Amino acid sequence: MSPSDALQILFWIAFGIFAGWWLFFGYWRLRSEIKRRSEGEAPLRSSREVIWRDPGSISAAELEAGPCGSRGAPAAPFHFVEEHDTGSQPCVSIRDAAGQVWRVKWGQEVHTETFGTRLAWALGYFAEPTYFISSGSIEGTPDLRRAKECIDEHRRFSDARFELSEPDVKRHFDAHGWAWHDNPFVGTHELNGLKILMMLMSNWDNKDVRDTARGSNTAIFEYPASGSTAAEARYLIIDWGAALGAWGATVLKRGRWDPEAFAAQNAQFITGVEGDLVQFGYQGQRTADLTANITRADVAWFVRVAERATDDHLRAALRASGATNEETDLFTAALRARLDQLRNASRPSAPN
Repeated sequence: MSPSDALQILFWIAFGIFAGWWLFFGYWRLRSEIKRRSEGEAPLRSSREVIWRDPGSISAAELEAGPCGSRGAPAAPFHFVEEHDTGSQPCVSIRDAAGQVWRVKWGQEVHTETFGTRLAWALGYFAEPTYFISSGSIEGTPDLRRAKECIDEHRRFSDARFELSEPDVKRHFDAHGWAWHDNPFVGTHELNGLKILMMLMSNWDNKDVRDTARGSNTAIFEYPASGSTAAEARYLIIDWGAALGAWGATVLKRGRWDPEAFAAQNAQFITGVEGDLVQFGYQGQRTADLTANITRADVAWFVRVAERATDDHLRAALRASGATNEETDLFTAALRARLDQLRNASRPSAPN
């Protein structure tokens, strides 16, 4: 075989891979659009829409206890309710001693989801109440399907994520979620701050309502009126599992809960400042939707909010997520380095 023939073969192989890649994503985008059109807009009943609320002062101890506090955390004994067949990881629902229902999930995302929801909540963003439970048992467990490898013959489990099911909340998922480029908060510090938080944590799975056929990670939760608070629709991220590892344009480069890989990308976190725009090295499912048009003013707003998260807060959230002492040290140092980069980039004298 001549060198020219070999080059031609390599060209057609590369072209085939490239074309196949775009056909694959084109297929899922088309399916998503068809589903969105068939289901229509989210049937919101709330007149008030929010994406962020000032959380006030939250101590490190309160952050470690979680949004429900230590008294609202999952309380044993746990009783089996049902097993779920959807989602990427095994999952069951249980009822705890207080009568609350929790969705229990296992797999490689349990640590990141707990930390992500803790940090989002501490900074004023809405998140589902989530707890990491290192071990326990579930009574009344029948023969299971996907979760049979997660609960042994004595009904014991380890390393699980408990997510609260709130019965009075109307949840709008997938086709009724929201898009990064099309929502009531486009151009606001609050939305751009959420984008910065996603990049801060290297959460590469930023699919939105345009990806509903593959599963959108944006949602709208409607909370009923309570006391002096009117009913409101809260815009939030419902999956923080693909974080604290390496970001990347393809699945081969991405990771999660990997402190070394996470810290290794610190040098690419902020790549520069051009005029009033801060440039980020982040890559994910929808890279441009997060990286484009983030201004110094947006970063400065986020820095003011994030100043409340001291190293003690980060350590508390990591401990609550099941991190080891070594992981806690590495993640805290890497997150602090990124927060310092954000602070420097927000200053008017930030280098171009």
